[in-house]
Amino acid sequence: MDMNQYLDMFIEESKEHLQAINANLLLLENDPGNLTHVKEIFRSAHTLKGMSATMGFEDMASLTHEAENVLDLIRNQKLTINSDIMDVIFQSVDLIEGMVIDITEGGDGSADVSIPVKKLRAIVAGEFTAEQEVAATAAVEEAEAPAAEQAAVGVDDMDDYAMMVLKQSKEQGNNLLWIKVSLIESCLLKAARAYMVFDQLESMGEVIKTKPSVEDIENERFETSFEVAYVTMQSADKIRSSILNISEIQDVKIDPIQLKEAERKPEPVALEKTEEAEKKAPEAQQAPTRKQATGGKTIRVDIDRLDILMNLFSELVIDRGRLEQLAREIGKNELQETVEHMSRISGDLQNIILTMRMVPVEQVFNRFPRMIRDLQKDLHKKVHLEIIGAETELDRTVIDEIGDPLNHLLRNSLDHGIESPENRKKAGKPEEGTIVLRAFHSGNHVFIEVKDDGAGINKERVLKKAIERGIVNPANADSLTDKQIHELLFAAGFSTAEVISDISGRGVGLDVVKSKIESLGGSVTVESVAGQGTTFLIQLPLTLSIISAMLVQVKNEKYAVPLSSIIETAVFKKDQIMMAHRQKVIDFRGRVVPLVSLQDIFQVPANGTELDEEEVAVVIVRKGEKMAGLVVDSFIGQQEIVLKSLGKYLVNVFAISGATILGDGQVALIIDCNALIK
Repeated sequence: MDMNQYLDMFIEESKEHLQAINANLLLLENDPGNLTHVKEIFRSAHTLKGMSATMGFEDMASLTHEAENVLDLIRNQKLTINSDIMDVIFQSVDLIEGMVIDITEGGDGSADVSIPVKKLRAIVAGEFTAEQEVAATAAVEEAEAPAAEQAAVGVDDMDDYAMMVLKQSKEQGNNLLWIKVSLIESCLLKAARAYMVFDQLESMGEVIKTKPSVEDIENERFETSFEVAYVTMQSADKIRSSILNISEIQDVKIDPIQLKEAERKPEPVALEKTEEAEKKAPEAQQAPTRKQATGGKTIRVDIDRLDILMNLFSELVIDRGRLEQLAREIGKNELQETVEHMSRISGDLQNIILTMRMVPVEQVFNRFPRMIRDLQKDLHKKVHLEIIGAETELDRTVIDEIGDPLNHLLRNSLDHGIESPENRKKAGKPEEGTIVLRAFHSGNHVFIEVKDDGAGINKERVLKKAIERGIVNPANADSLTDKQIHELLFAAGFSTAEVISDISGRGVGLDVVKSKIESLGGSVTVESVAGQGTTFLIQLPLTLSIISAMLVQVKNEKYAVPLSSIIETAVFKKDQIMMAHRQKVIDFRGRVVPLVSLQDIFQVPANGTELDEEEVAVVIVRKGEKMAGLVVDSFIGQQEIVLKSLGKYLVNVFAISGATILGDGQVALIIDCNALIK
């Protein structure tokens, strides 16, 4: 029997079962006596074992079988769970997840499962001790060390966020290099030479990762060589020659970093669940991984088919606009009534298609409790992650992109925000810190909030770092408001970390988070109160395909301004326009708002019918707390438009996010208000 036809289903269901196992393991760790969680884990593990054996993934089936034996003892109250046993089970789940990822990327799902199998069998036999766990872990690390050396010129030791940075940098045309620098044997000040190398590298690009860590290099805990993952627009030869110019450098080897271009399999979207709701523990104790059945019949739909459906409907929206315009021009009542009815039907169809593409953010949120559990152990902190609004829905294309930015913000909150238990106790706080991850709808946007009750942002430290990096002029430092200082965190490469670590502060800062969110048509802001905590607020559009916009005329050209950015449209008399710092401004409800002429920005040619109008049409737009007035010739009206890319030959066009085709066949450019305000 050809099993390839079932591979996509196997991958999707394996991810669901692993998510359920992870979530229930976290609940079990907090409530070891609750056998309901054990039964849920056992059921998922048993199903996973059967699926993997059927598909021929023997290593996965073998490891899952051994884990199932341990869970069976716990379920039958023949084994008392403790922290060491939980660690072994978590490690086994991590290895199974790695196998699923390998299968997703076209691999055979094989892995060395001998060490975790040995640990699990020792637990069943009652021979497992914490000392054996330490020894076994050390053996694994020792066995993996040569492989890590061999894979240095790859991406095996990069975390998810570093990978995202590398991929983004490659898309922007940067060279991704793995550099090995060797010092001469007689070098006395190794750390000083390494500092000179880093200083030279940072002048021409961005250091993403070092091996060993920056801390070890600074403390000379390395032999005569160190390695760097590096992003630059310069050639490898230029980088090599610039490093060799530093004294006491013996050799420089540079290889390109090869990113695995895995073929992404289409991920089917479960519109609903077919199986009936099972009897479970009270809702507050449930793992947030399975939806209660609604009773309706359902199917899985390939996301690629939904993309095709959306593209076809986008073309229909364009034709609908054309028909509406023709009906107005012809003026026949029967035609207008038919077109209006078609518009209502197509509007309902649009809502259904958009709803089909919407998935709950819990698909992203569910991966974070496990991450927080592991990080707090590494950092020796106590943290409770509270998730609110996981049922909030977003377009699938947005869901796929927000995981890495949220991952970075949560790591940032845990590493920089939440204090150690000792410091929290001194400050009169509970030893356990709290991080709240919340999602909610507001208008045509979804907001995601990452809030911690930690120490807050140290303004003096941020300002000092910004001055050191040349981001802020020392003469202007005293005039900056708290909000402006907080915004400095989003400057390129800015980090307040004293020691660069794998958790946060690798020299790749919140600027990458901001650029990623803005590329999705969203924005991110930060608020902080010293001693009370920090809140990051992300605003995202519900969908990226069809948007409501205000059409405006500038000479002979038409532009579309997204309604989500508009506060108001207004007409001002010329005597209401003032000058401030050589910039035209208006008084809009007590606030000074700068004016931006679209004719000047986009260099729109005059149409030969220039009139000295006494009034000026202005579109007031907003990005966060900042506002601007876009000066246009006239307002055309509101319309649903289809967002189209400008194509691969017109990338990074200033203040233009795409284009749309209007009902009369004309092309209107869509204005990126965020870029104009910035």
